[in-house]
Amino acid sequence: MNKLRSLPCRLLFITFLFTCFIPRTNAQATGASIRVAVLAPLYIDSAFDNAAYKLGNTSIPKYILPGLDFYNGVMMAVDSLKKEGISLDVWIYDTKKKGYSADALANEIAPVRFSLIIASFSNLTEQKRFSEFSFANNIPLVSATYPNDAYVTGNPFFIMLNSTLRTHVEGMYKYLQRTYPVAKFLYVTRKGSMEEKMLGMYADAGKKTYPVKYKTIELPDNFTEDQLLPLLDSNAQNVIICGSLDESFSTNLIKTLDQSITFPLTLAGSPTWDGLRAVLRTTNTNISIVYSTPFYFQRADPVISGLSSRYKQKLNGRPGDMALKGFESMFYFSKLLLKYNNDLLNNLSDTKFKIANSFLLQPVKLSSSAQVPDYIENKKLYFITRSLGKIASVN
Repeated sequence: MNKLRSLPCRLLFITFLFTCFIPRTNAQATGASIRVAVLAPLYIDSAFDNAAYKLGNTSIPKYILPGLDFYNGVMMAVDSLKKEGISLDVWIYDTKKKGYSADALANEIAPVRFSLIIASFSNLTEQKRFSEFSFANNIPLVSATYPNDAYVTGNPFFIMLNSTLRTHVEGMYKYLQRTYPVAKFLYVTRKGSMEEKMLGMYADAGKKTYPVKYKTIELPDNFTEDQLLPLLDSNAQNVIICGSLDESFSTNLIKTLDQSITFPLTLAGSPTWDGLRAVLRTTNTNISIVYSTPFYFQRADPVISGLSSRYKQKLNGRPGDMALKGFESMFYFSKLLLKYNNDLLNNLSDTKFKIANSFLLQPVKLSSSAQVPDYIENKKLYFITRSLGKIASVN
């Protein structure tokens, strides 16, 4: 029998006109030997005063939605496992409980002796504390959504599904090298510490393979087409690499080219471009935009289509990517845990329980002298090419 342990919660999701309910229970485990903890930013205290809903008839705040979507996906996976007759003891924890630090939460879950932790972190403090917790207690921790490896070292129990920026840079470098062997490359960036770090990552990527020759230009945030277009060659195959994660800079770059370019051009962006409004609103047939992502949920796929139908039937809405990530991480790793139990970490290459994404989980050593992996990272990337805002290809 599946048991859900959690704080009492009832969140009214007015935007999609549905209600989700986290049941209240204080019962102890009843025979289920495998316990899974789910950590998500639910902000229950922001929506409820004890059992009273306090947000009125207004739309639920945007900051609550990612955690709520993730939770809904997790619970759909729990339902699917239950239908298969699988016994799990699933505990839900709100990482945004008022007055509760990451240390307090770690101390609370320590006595429960979990076999697996699945987390949707929202900051480095949470990630650092629970990375330490997973290592100290030898518990595999799946970081399902947070794409940062800061403060995670020497921990082979930490599994990162949302690939790091360095992995994206290295992947994009190889993709461009392979796809555009004779192109004229222009690397466009802005002033900033993150931009300097990103530029260094591209330089490092060139040392590991055949180097791509590109010209680097630093532009102000409010640059115009007069500062950009003279750098391009209308008689060559042009590829512009955006060397910044800044949304405003990226938007300006996309809009400037969309409004003025008159010859074929490829614009290579960062993983933050997945869902960026400017990408979806391009109207220039000369421009192809490519970016990388570790998650690709093909809505026409029978499995995803089936999940979407169930989600709509139950919650009267369309599952976003966070909901699908919640489902996939909960279902996939629970099945691996059930199959391999204490040997899960040595069997991460088993893809039998794939839902949508072909995870390529590999150990990462940040130092060549490291004795153990610093973490395990998903190295699989999908390269999405968009034209006129629509997906043209996926590689």
